[in-house]
Parts: sequence; structure tokens; C-alpha cells
Amino acid sequence: MDFLTLFAIYVVVVLTCIFLVCRYSDQQQTPFNALLNFTAKVFAPITPKWLQRFSQWSLHRLFHQRSNMFIYLHILLEGAVYAEFTYEVLGFCREMDTTLTSLSVPYILLAIKTFFFYLCIKRDPGTVTKKKITSQLHIYSYDGRLFHPGVSCPTCQLVKPARSKHCRVCNRCVQRFDHHCIWVNNCIGAQNTRYFLLYLFSVCAMAGDIALLTGDMLLHAVLRSGLLRASYIDEHGQQQATGPLFVIQHLFLTFPRIVFMLGFVIFVFFLLAGYALFHFYLAVINQTSNEWYKSRGYVCQHCHPTSTADHFCSPAPDHSKRHYYSRGILRNLGEIFFPPKVILKKDS
Repeated sequence: MDFLTLFAIYVVVVLTCIFLVCRYSDQQQTPFNALLNFTAKVFAPITPKWLQRFSQWSLHRLFHQRSNMFIYLHILLEGAVYAEFTYEVLGFCREMDTTLTSLSVPYILLAIKTFFFYLCIKRDPGTVTKKKITSQLHIYSYDGRLFHPGVSCPTCQLVKPARSKHCRVCNRCVQRFDHHCIWVNNCIGAQNTRYFLLYLFSVCAMAGDIALLTGDMLLHAVLRSGLLRASYIDEHGQQQATGPLFVIQHLFLTFPRIVFMLGFVIFVFFLLAGYALFHFYLAVINQTSNEWYKSRGYVCQHCHPTSTADHFCSPAPDHSKRHYYSRGILRNLGEIFFPPKVILKKDS
């Protein structure tokens, strides 16, 4: 059972990392920062300068500049999952007389997901421009806490509408700014939040359906083999009945790629399901993730390195105005899926 033990340790480590990320994701000072700083100080004297510069450049390029790297990674991982599902799982499912309708659902969901994924990448999130600024300034009122009238963006040289924010990755101000998503290489704002939500839910549905079909295939494989009623001779020469651990090890050795694919899609499902539900909750209360963090006094230290001295960027938590823009569930959702239209200013 050495292989199974090692895999169990791997799963525990991954789950622990996920828990720590979720636990400290909304805090500026975290164990990750402390560990990273400590590691950097220890290895800095023995690390070549060129390697340090290359690492800093790579991290900055990936996370603080627009890059298609994560789009390609997204497509690669998705292609690997569907290749394995089509090559192995689909054939087994056909032998089990699974209906073509059930087997076609993952591919239908893939087409739907790809459509929303494309819209998230290509659709303008709501860039604040000189032609739109007059109309954008009247869409939302200033709450006097997170957003203040008369504040101009020093980069864009434009007055910032309420709920807007300058994205340093895209180098533009975005109306109703939510966040910059590296997986779509675009900001999520007023004009594409609906596509982002539908993209998240379609990915969850896709991963969940593949997991159900794969799990059903493995279950039928175990039942057909009669493994649950079998027995084996242990290292002491004693006859033992097969148990759950023996069955799991048998599946790992018989269908290694399928089992690892199943573990991956289950991981993706739960990770994105939580993320999608969080963003749906924000849509219901008409709040962006940017506002959610700022209302609790948290800001991005990369975007606001001196924000601790700026009461506009790092306000004290005030629960009374946390849902300032909420107008009821239906109207909030309507605002997401049917955002207010911006009127272009005609050139004189």
C-alpha cells in the first residue's frame, strides 16, 4: 500500500494548502508572505543575480502584466481532460450502455463554456474613456466612503466614476471594477461580469458532469469485476477479503490516468464552485470583489503601496454602508445581466 499512502499524503498536503489559501486570502500579512520573505533572505546570498532578476521579471510578467500564458494553460489542461475522457472513459461508458444523450452533455457544456470564455476575453469590461465619461459619471452615486466625487485618475487623467478603479495590469480605469482575471487576461467589470459568472458556472457544470460519468464508469468496472466479493492472500499467507483500500489501489493500478483525471476535475469543481458561489453572492447584494475587500480595509499592496496613509484607499470597516448599492435581489441581478447602457459623447 506504499503507493496509496504516498498519494494520501499528497492529497492531504494539497488540501492543507487550499485551506491556508482560503484562510488567509483576505489578509495582507500572512504566513505565506513571512515564509517567502524568509526564504528570499536565506537564499539571496547564494542565488546568482541574473537568476534573481529573471525570477522577479517572470513573476511580474505573469501576474502584473497582461499575458496570454494562463489562457494557453487553461486550454492545455482542458484539452488534456477531454482527450483522456474521449480516449478512455467514453469507450467504457458505451460498453455500459450509457445513453448518447448523457455522453454528449460534456461536449455541449464545453461549447457553452468556450462561448462565455471567449466573451470574457474579448468583451470590453467597461473602460472609462473621454467619450463615455459624461454618461458613466451619472450611472452610480458616490457613497462618500469608498468612492468620492472629484477624484481623478493620475494615469488616465479622467475623473473617476463611482465604483470604478484603475487597473495597473490593463492600464485603464474600468467602470464597476471587480478584479483583473489572469485566466481570461482581462478585467471583469460592468460590461462582462455576466459572462464571467456564466463562464464559472459552466466550468463547474462541465467538471461535475465529467466527474459523475467517470465515477459511474469506475463503479461499474468494480461491480463487473466481482472485486467486492473476491479475496487475496496477504504477506503472512492468510486469506483476506478485499476492502475499500484494496479496491482503490486496484483502480489506481488499472486506470491510473482516469483516476488522476477524476481527482483533478473533482478538485476543479469544488474550487470553482466556491468561487462561483462567492461571486453570485456578490451579484445578489450588488457588490464587487474590489468593494468587498476595500469595505473590510484590505487593499492590494502592489496597486496601492502607500495606501495605509490614504483614507480613500483603506477605510475603516463600516458595516452600515457595506451594501450601499443594493436595490433588492432582482434589481441587483438585473443590473449584472443587463448593465446600464453608456451613451457615447458626440464629437463637436
